[in-house]
Amino acid sequence: MRETPEELADLQRLLDASLGGATTHLKSVVAGRTITAEQLAGVLTGMCVLSVSTVTAKGEPRISAVDGHFLHGKWIFGTARTAAKARHLVTRPAASVSHLRGEDLGVFVHGRTEILDLTEEAEISAYVREFYGDDAFDWENDVVYFRLRPHFMTVYAPDLTKLR
Repeated sequence: MRETPEELADLQRLLDASLGGATTHLKSVVAGRTITAEQLAGVLTGMCVLSVSTVTAKGEPRISAVDGHFLHGKWIFGTARTAAKARHLVTRPAASVSHLRGEDLGVFVHGRTEILDLTEEAEISAYVREFYGDDAFDWENDVVYFRLRPHFMTVYAPDLTKLR
């Protein structure tokens, strides 16, 4: 867990506001079956497979999977610079992501992505290079990393003991 107390407080406010503004249906599914920001950050360690939804220039939805890393209360994920999802996110940065672990965990996020310049994001650069290996990619030319800045996040986790 890499979140500061301030980042956890911000994440908790986001979780609370998202659930507070959710539809009646979503509230009926999630209420009483969620976890705190601190618990969430403790569960989302290492690499988590994310489903990322983007939109084409024609407005058609596309979904694909990426390696997600939950760092400082936000999802970080990378892809090939030549991937369709990279082109979509560069021109239309709105995205939705989900991370599911069967029926035990569902994390659903809507927000806007931003491209990360790993030369300016030393901590993230060190983290991904350590995780994948410094020579895994041509980091400057082959891959692009995004941070999803969430404006909505909800978590379904009916039994925290199943997530440890």
